[in-house]
Amino acid sequence: MFVYVASLYVAIGLIPTGIAMTLFFTYPIFTALLAWQFFGDRPTLFRWVVMGIILIGSAFTIPQSTPTQNSYAIAIGILASVGSGVVYALYTVIAQKCFEKLHPIPFTWISFATTLLFSGMSLLFWQLPYTNLAWTPLWIGGIFSGLVSFLGHILNNIGIRAIGATAASIIGSSSPALTALVAWIVIHETLNVIQILGIGIVTLGIALLSGERALIKRSHHSN
Repeated sequence: MFVYVASLYVAIGLIPTGIAMTLFFTYPIFTALLAWQFFGDRPTLFRWVVMGIILIGSAFTIPQSTPTQNSYAIAIGILASVGSGVVYALYTVIAQKCFEKLHPIPFTWISFATTLLFSGMSLLFWQLPYTNLAWTPLWIGGIFSGLVSFLGHILNNIGIRAIGATAASIIGSSSPALTALVAWIVIHETLNVIQILGIGIVTLGIALLSGERALIKRSHHSN
């Protein structure tokens, strides 16, 4: 969890928030591949097609370099976003295995406590090049971010328990679009038409990937 959160924050610092979150939300692709490897859940033809759609949408969101931001920084941001998605996919696969013996809420507590520990340790080993940072706002923002993230994970786990993982994941598929909207309202980030189209395609692909599970469950119940 520490690795995927840290990578995602690096990405948000280098590329627009909506794009970073959209690239991060390609993680269902890697989750499907890891589930195939560890649980023998072979992707269907429909899943391969949807994963292709998600990759195409992600390609549309990739930002171009500007006079104020070089292509190297953008490349690092893209790699950090996708890498965060890969690590999060591994996190979800591990969580699925842990949930066989551990309740989701204590699992969330353990994950956040471990992340807090590694975050504190990173401050001891990583020498910041800036000495005049406004540490008070950084601490306030960091604590607020941690609390909001913790609340989000708790609500997601409660939602999975209440309505099932499929319905919860379908609702969660709106996250890239909502993130881009909030970033536009709050911090005035702008996206071009192609990037907005890419976010829409990724959101649609994630919803389709989640919806397939609902169809499978319905067919099993009908049989």
